[in-house]
Amino acid sequence: DMQSIIAKNGCETPEPVKAQVKGSIPSWLQGTLLRNGPGLFSVGDSQYNHWFDGLSLIHSFTFGNGEVTYRSKFLKSDTYKKNVKADRIVVSEFGTMIYPDPCKNIFSRAFTHLSNVIPDFTDNNLINIIRYGQDYYASSEVNYINQINPDTLETVSKMNYRNHIALNLATAHPHYDDEGNTYNMGTAIMGFGRPKYVIFKVPADASDKEHKKPALRKVQQVCSIPFRSTLFPSYFHSFGMTENYIVFVEQAFKLDIIKLATAYFRGVNWGGCLKFDKDDINLFHVINRKTGKVISTRFYSDAMVVFHHINAYEDDGHVVFDLIGYKDGKLYDMFYLHNIKQETDNFIETHKSFSQPICQRFVLPLNVHKESPRGSNLVTLKDTSAQAVMQENGSVYCQPDTLFEGLELPGINYDFNAKKYRYFYGSRLEWSPHPNKIAKFDIVTRTHIEWKKDNCFPSEPVFVASPGAVEEDDGVILSSVISPDPNISPFMLVLNAKTFEEIALAYIPTSVHMDLHGLFIPAAV
Repeated sequence: DMQSIIAKNGCETPEPVKAQVKGSIPSWLQGTLLRNGPGLFSVGDSQYNHWFDGLSLIHSFTFGNGEVTYRSKFLKSDTYKKNVKADRIVVSEFGTMIYPDPCKNIFSRAFTHLSNVIPDFTDNNLINIIRYGQDYYASSEVNYINQINPDTLETVSKMNYRNHIALNLATAHPHYDDEGNTYNMGTAIMGFGRPKYVIFKVPADASDKEHKKPALRKVQQVCSIPFRSTLFPSYFHSFGMTENYIVFVEQAFKLDIIKLATAYFRGVNWGGCLKFDKDDINLFHVINRKTGKVISTRFYSDAMVVFHHINAYEDDGHVVFDLIGYKDGKLYDMFYLHNIKQETDNFIETHKSFSQPICQRFVLPLNVHKESPRGSNLVTLKDTSAQAVMQENGSVYCQPDTLFEGLELPGINYDFNAKKYRYFYGSRLEWSPHPNKIAKFDIVTRTHIEWKKDNCFPSEPVFVASPGAVEEDDGVILSSVISPDPNISPFMLVLNAKTFEEIALAYIPTSVHMDLHGLFIPAAV
């Protein structure tokens, strides 16, 4: 079953292998889909506890002349090199805290501990591939990223955000504007003055091909937002962007700083430092990304947990933003390997309480003012039931419009990012964290279509537009599909994005691992 392959150690395919194509790949589809995810769950006799601990295995699917080639390489992070050299896990990860030789006495351990109040995080960047300037990086959520060569998948060099901007954490889900600038967000916890969330921008022309200077040297801070609670900053995995604004959800899913600082000493892993405060609220910050000015209205909603934003845009004086919310913070718990390795039936039984991912739309009316009527809905858009009601104290309580239930790993036609749009794509999750279908959702008609195949598990769907496309869904969907059935080779699925009909299946003659996120890089014209 699925459990047998999700946490199986992957292996490298360093030289490109050719896929066997059934159907036909559109001749216009030219470029490389680079994807990242955990691929090694044990080193020597030692094992990781959590799926998000696995060592990064990057793979690529290159399309050209109707053919597909595949290759994969482990990210040669410092973490990877140290572990391999020691033939055991020696660097702590999200769900696995590693201690030095127990023969060392408690005093030296206390000393090590005090010198590392904010831990030196791992550079095992397993979540996504991101672009700054013309450079590509493997990224997770810490202050280290690793530059990679998108053609050979070689690791070029490790980068530390802190050499360029005051951050301890940064997301693996930046946004790119039409000019090619990259916007991202991070958290400054300690050692940088007042703790704060930081929004920053790396210009499109930040790369320097001759001297190999880091693109981050040109980083610009857009603005910073103080924590509403100094010792409990919100955890955030992504954010929203419109033509003029950044939308940041300061959620009730928080990082316990004291626990983080003492985790090593108390035998707690970093994942155990996240807590969901169901009685709190989620606060929505809207920041003008051109001026750095924060909109002063206090928008808030009931507590929920958010990992992925779908899209955001401005419409007639409102900011509309779509995200995937959960009623609790249990999603990360489901990915402890002892949970994943249960048989599917037991897994579903154990996680009946798992709250479904719900795609929801929030709408923030920007033109509210002190005199706005209290107690009535200030949203005037006709195509949504989302509400924003001004309270007696002048803050605005927002309730979402539920779009769709049971979808994660959302994707859109990125040409419509930050603009009014109609469709999103994603992996269907029904009572299990292993997606077995891909869906396309139509926001206008509130209907969806699906692709599925018996015993096949697709990855996050990626939309690539046809050349000269005008319609939003004129293009293809790409997804890498694996199966626990030894008779089904892994394949790259190519769907017509309009109809969800199969255009091609490109069978890969080697093993392919389950991944998380990635980026399509069009071939240079």
